Amino acid sequence: MTARGHLATIERAFAGIAEFSADKMLEHYTDDLVLEMPYAEPPVTLVGKPTILRYLRGAFKVFQFSIDITDVHELDDPTTLILEYTSKGTVTTTGKVYANRYVGVYWFRDGRICRVREYFNPALTAQAIAP
Repeated sequence: MTARGHLATIERAFAGIAEFSADKMLEHYTDDLVLEMPYAEPPVTLVGKPTILRYLRGAFKVFQFSIDITDVHELDDPTTLILEYTSKGTVTTTGKVYANRYVGVYWFRDGRICRVREYFNPALTAQAIAP
């Protein structure tokens, strides 16, 4: 699959985020997905779609936002893309605006996302969820 095809897969997954649907988002990921968030507090690595689905369902009850992709970086390796993107939404528990910037490294297998390493500013997340 081409970088354009991989980007389309990511865009479909991000549409699930905008609908606050972890199930719809994860339709585009492999069952053995690995999700790494090294800047989360504490850092998180989740393995397997069922584990990640539980995690995201909880997160989407608190964070409701959409994602806008701002830059796409193609690599020599056709199975990997690096994206820059922003979020805009609200935190349901505080009513505060949630906006963050991300860098995500996405790996693909058989047209699906099989691994994600996502970097974001944890201070912005903490400010949004603080009472």
